[in-house]
Amino acid sequence: MERSSFSEDARPDEQPLDFATSLKRLAAAARTCVNCPLYKHATQTVFGEGPEKARVVFVGEQPGDQEDLQGHPFVGPSGKLLDRCLEEAGLDRRQIYITNAVKHFKWEPAGKRRLHKKPGAREIAACHPWLQAELHLIEPRLVVALGATAAQALMGPAFRVTKDRGRFLKLEGVGAFMATVHPSSLLRLAGPDREEQIGQFVEDLRKVAGFLRKGRETRIEGEGKR
Repeated sequence: MERSSFSEDARPDEQPLDFATSLKRLAAAARTCVNCPLYKHATQTVFGEGPEKARVVFVGEQPGDQEDLQGHPFVGPSGKLLDRCLEEAGLDRRQIYITNAVKHFKWEPAGKRRLHKKPGAREIAACHPWLQAELHLIEPRLVVALGATAAQALMGPAFRVTKDRGRFLKLEGVGAFMATVHPSSLLRLAGPDREEQIGQFVEDLRKVAGFLRKGRETRIEGEGKR
């Protein structure tokens, strides 16, 4: 894999885990990442945000159009829906670290609009050291993957959200893991089906809230196995 080109006091031959002494420094280094071609067409790197020692980390797929323009994760329509559902589930976004598996917006033109395009394996792999470094610094009790791209980036390509959604699993090197749908998938639904699926998403988030309350009392599947 290509090396990143870093700013400030990071050396070009360093990888994220080599200099991950703070999220601020990590985010500054990621701003000049050229590990894959996505940086050429994105407005900016969109790094994760939240408390350095958050108990839970939410991981999405990639920034969208509004995130790319504003430079913050989950501030567009998906972010607004996530905020609504977090509140309904009793979770405070200010206490959550939110990031993406890929840090640049991948898109294709459609007239004057920029349409989301799913990141490929190379782009996900190129960004993975940044995600690893974030988790290494934060040391969360739980990582929540929003959608298949994030889940497979963390658990491997064989992972299926449809099969293991809402289960607490073991994530090597971190602790507990849970996958659910991405809010953007809910926005693509219409009518009563949308509200029903949003309700199920809120129930998944209530499981997260319960996990944070119960701590070690929650059963994690695969824990203790080698």
